[in-house]
Amino acid sequence: MIIPAAGLGTRMAPMPSALDVKIRRPHPSKQFTELAGTPILIHTLRKFAGVDAVKEIWIALRENEMEGFRERLREEAKGIPKKKMELVAGGEHRQQSVQQALNSISAAADDIVLVHDAVRPLVTSEIIEDVIAAAKKYGAAIAGLPAVDTIKQVERTAEGAIVKSTLPRAGVVLAQTPQGFRYSVIKKAFDEASADGFVGTDEASLAERSGHDVAVVMGSPRNIKITTPADMELAEFYLQTSDEPVHRH
Repeated sequence: MIIPAAGLGTRMAPMPSALDVKIRRPHPSKQFTELAGTPILIHTLRKFAGVDAVKEIWIALRENEMEGFRERLREEAKGIPKKKMELVAGGEHRQQSVQQALNSISAAADDIVLVHDAVRPLVTSEIIEDVIAAAKKYGAAIAGLPAVDTIKQVERTAEGAIVKSTLPRAGVVLAQTPQGFRYSVIKKAFDEASADGFVGTDEASLAERSGHDVAVVMGSPRNIKITTPADMELAEFYLQTSDEPVHRH
């Protein structure tokens, strides 16, 4: 599986202090922000390392964060089931990071490759296993949630936005991760996108563009992507009420 974790996560970062600016001290990326005393990315790793079907985990990081993360992995080793873990230098954006990892792995055509957001630490083993099973059956699958709010398609204006149409909720799902693919499917989709200079919104969008149907399995309202400080508060609450084990220091 692949975890792209080279993003900056600017929406999580507080305003830098005068001292930070003066000495050019960078804020940690959001995936390294601590949740219950442990970096979000470590929580995410534990979830996947705990699933028997996951054999290898490839983490795409910014080069200047790789050594520090190796050290944190050594510290957390007792709390993470032993799996092959490899770090690879990520790119400027998510698609490049996943591509770097894809170019580094060795896999058979029918092997399943999962891609998961570094900052979705509340994914369950059940969702992971469901995505793997659907990817084996259909070649491509994502976790998703039915839309409960009314979805409006809008046109952006200088003042804000104007509603152009209302989309039927029955035909809409909110995409989550993990997203899973046969290796042959995801490699072809990424190679075609790279050749055409196309950048998608997620891995499934590249598979769709490549002409492959993508199945949807049920995600969870708790499988949130931590993007803002408010998400951190919600994630802390979900961790406290989770049925799955939580490691604390």
